Amino acid sequence: MARIKRLDHVALIVQDMQEALSLWQDTLGLDVSEIKDLPGEAAQVAFLPVGGSEVELVKPTTSDSGLAKYLDRYGPGMHHICLEVDDIYGMLAQLKEQGVRLVDETPKAGEDGKLFAFIHPKAAFGALVELYEYPGGKD
Repeated sequence: MARIKRLDHVALIVQDMQEALSLWQDTLGLDVSEIKDLPGEAAQVAFLPVGGSEVELVKPTTSDSGLAKYLDRYGPGMHHICLEVDDIYGMLAQLKEQGVRLVDETPKAGEDGKLFAFIHPKAAFGALVELYEYPGGKD
């Protein structure tokens, strides 16, 4: 049986990365571990570790992407939570068997080799939930 290992990150969608970093880094004192562009997702992301998890800031880089449309519709704020799982294929199969609505029935591969998929917000009481499986697990 697949299981959830930990909370990987909480993602916030932002209009202005520098303004958001000013709060999280300069005011709250969190260090930025990485800022990178994800052309395939039409996004720029910044990661700020806290405890065993991270705050992820997500900024759309095009005006016609799904992220940009989300930002236009809902404004900046909470976008999703991400849970690390030990077996993403098994977890998706379990969820599907239980009738949970999924955005992705099969995982996608990220640039770093991690596998990810989303649970539909209507199945998770309005929260978009991302599932991650790291190749070899995350240390």
